[in-house]
Amino acid sequence: QVQLVESGGGLVQPGGSLRLSCAASESIFRYLVISWYRQAPGKQRALVATTTKTGDTRYTDSVKGRFTISRDNSKNTVYLQMNSLIPEDTAVYYCYALENIQGFSQVYWGQGTQVTVAT
Repeated sequence: QVQLVESGGGLVQPGGSLRLSCAASESIFRYLVISWYRQAPGKQRALVATTTKTGDTRYTDSVKGRFTISRDNSKNTVYLQMNSLIPEDTAVYYCYALENIQGFSQVYWGQGTQVTVAT
């Protein structure tokens, strides 16, 4: 059973930083993409950042220049470094992974970690 476990959330003041971790129970080489999503209260879950199997990265416009997604293949972990945090970044952050199994897409979600940006 594949598991994705997020950690690193918490309460931080505006302008502060946090680093989220997404630890996979198996090798992250098996996933085509690993992404971070977030869901703020009353809003739909939205894509934040993506890293692909080939090492490409993509970001939603609102976090470009502030967030960095990275991966440590030896630790089966993907990170989201979040700098210059603003209150609008407050949300539950989820790790997502997409795997292709014999032509079928299989997706996995973590349980989420809360990030709150406030004074």
